[in-house]
Amino acid sequence: MDSIAPTWLWVFFVASVLVALFVDFVVLKKQGAHSVSVKEALNWSIVWVVLSFAFNGLFWWAVAQDHGSAVANTKSMEFLTGYLIEKSLAVDNIFVFLMIFTYFAVPTEFQKRVLMIGIIGAIVLRTVMILLGSWLIAEFHWVLYVFGAFLLLTGIKMWWAAGQEPDLESNPALKLLRRVMPVSRSFDGEKFFTVENGKRIATPLLMVVALVGVTDVIFAVDSIPAIFAITTDPFIVLTSNVFAILGLRAMYFLLAAVASKFHLLSYGLAVILAFIGTKMLLIDVIKIPVLVSLGVVVGILAITMVWSVKTAPRLAEGQPARGD
Repeated sequence: MDSIAPTWLWVFFVASVLVALFVDFVVLKKQGAHSVSVKEALNWSIVWVVLSFAFNGLFWWAVAQDHGSAVANTKSMEFLTGYLIEKSLAVDNIFVFLMIFTYFAVPTEFQKRVLMIGIIGAIVLRTVMILLGSWLIAEFHWVLYVFGAFLLLTGIKMWWAAGQEPDLESNPALKLLRRVMPVSRSFDGEKFFTVENGKRIATPLLMVVALVGVTDVIFAVDSIPAIFAITTDPFIVLTSNVFAILGLRAMYFLLAAVASKFHLLSYGLAVILAFIGTKMLLIDVIKIPVLVSLGVVVGILAITMVWSVKTAPRLAEGQPARGD
């Protein structure tokens, strides 16, 4: 699991993430239970994106010092491509969060805590999975083909499922949770447990947290193989993943307000996954440059988003768009 990043940059990354989470927790605590405005979500989204690009700049400088600017250009491009892929896949993750919150009628002021717990869980989970994946690829090269086939099939499945409203009521995880724990009919503030008729039972908020955790696992299984198609350097895979996740809470409240405008995004994500899966399957036959991969990802996202915005008003008149 060799990485091109120097040891001090690993330490700096870990420290930066801990500081970012601490600041986010402090801000969250000071804000209390209040609804997040679109302006506030936009400002925080910009902050997280700027921090991610600033870290990539530091990464470029560190690599350039030891290996030259040519290698630094390639590695920083790998980070950027991985970051955009993980960020775009996180958007689809957000649509599922929106569905869960809507299904349980979670008040907006309570959603922040759930998202924060989900972010921490996702960071821990992906760190373990990435380190394990890096070891598997280093020891067993054929694992790349397994990842490639999985992503290709996932892309095809996502394409056919795009535009269809998921049925949360038939979700096996939700059925299992309801079977193993009694749940109150109403929320009790931001508490996960409450007392009803003298018995301690779960609140709907605990069910929401559990489902968000299950969603994190599912999306991690999809997204982590995707970035291994760009690079097998564990530092780039981990940092691009984590920086994409850190801004998830702000991005959720931003996209929740305009979800219906990007109703075709799942089709674009399906094409991206299929492209990355194919790229991974052909890794020993055709070497697709990182710049080309970046161009394909950006191009597909741009086309899908513009197409979504242009067709959203027309679809809204006849049928509800995704997220409505």
